[in-house]
Amino acid sequence: MKFVVSSSELLGRLQSVSRVIASKNTLPILDNFLFELTADELTITASDLETTLRTTMKPNQVMEEGSVAIPARILTDSLKEFPEQPLTLEFNKEQNIIEFTWATGKFQVPGFPAEDYPVVSQPEGIHSITFSPEILLEGINRTLYAVGDEELRPVMNGIFFDLKADAANMVASDSHKLVCYTRTDIKAAEDTSFILPKKPANVLKSLLVKIEEDITISYDNTNAFFTFGAFDMICRLVEGNYPAYRSVIPQSNPNNIVADRLELMNAVRRVSVCSNQATNLIKLLFSANQIFVSAQDLEFRIAAQERLTCQYDGPAIEMGFKSIFLADILANLPGTEVNIALSDPSRVGLITPITTDSEFEETCALIMPMMITQ
Repeated sequence: MKFVVSSSELLGRLQSVSRVIASKNTLPILDNFLFELTADELTITASDLETTLRTTMKPNQVMEEGSVAIPARILTDSLKEFPEQPLTLEFNKEQNIIEFTWATGKFQVPGFPAEDYPVVSQPEGIHSITFSPEILLEGINRTLYAVGDEELRPVMNGIFFDLKADAANMVASDSHKLVCYTRTDIKAAEDTSFILPKKPANVLKSLLVKIEEDITISYDNTNAFFTFGAFDMICRLVEGNYPAYRSVIPQSNPNNIVADRLELMNAVRRVSVCSNQATNLIKLLFSANQIFVSAQDLEFRIAAQERLTCQYDGPAIEMGFKSIFLADILANLPGTEVNIALSDPSRVGLITPITTDSEFEETCALIMPMMITQ
């Protein structure tokens, strides 16, 4: 194998696909990139067996086709020090040595047989759906922070894609908070669903900002195959049945408070500095057009409180929340104002934005209350 390629373009592609490489791989060969060169196209693959990411690029010149596995870390670390210039890569199959040469020098790294790299099968494509990159990225941004991390309940450790004939829903929950992002302009051919793990969701989040073409998702009961731009990603889905999230979203919380999202978020963060470090309990007292935010830690004799204005004319309600969860929800909702719908201090609060970026989107977030101890 021998070809000439731009150093900066190669580095960019390597940095993109390297996000799926695990810090500790079960197979040593997975510490490498797989290079596969045909007449006019170079395919670069990285994998941790659960998630595989491929990208293609056009070399400046191809002298000899071939394939080889190249150590990922040493290659990316070396290319970071290069200015933009053409590089010639040549693989000596007899010595298992890969030589990079440029105008003023060269370096060598070991090469490994491409046959040792595991082949990841593509999904059968039982189902498919298409997203624009903006919508899929928005959905991931709105839900990823709420994904759980529970060994005993692995179905909570991913984003649930609940795809219907009239809308697409993306849901995430860690049992303490739940967020549902709905797009009525994305419709599936039939009602299907899958759970996307956190790692490939993070990979998509980093790549979609650079993509302009639509993303096609093909999936079966085990794997999903994402095609977008010059990238293909195959990932193993989380197995199991997602909880019936619709049943926990309250439909008739009668007490509605309209508040400035950023003002409330910043007040929660300021006051929470004085909350108990073990519980992070923060109290919110909703009364006539006012919100009193307070926290205290009796052990260290510290306390804080802040008063905010809001739109509310119902009965006084005091509720306790975990400050980290409440701040996360407020930070990830769109718009300048939010509606907080409450029933009583023992039931979940429903937080929704007053305005959204699109008429086709809906976002709601649930947060579990905490018991207030005097």
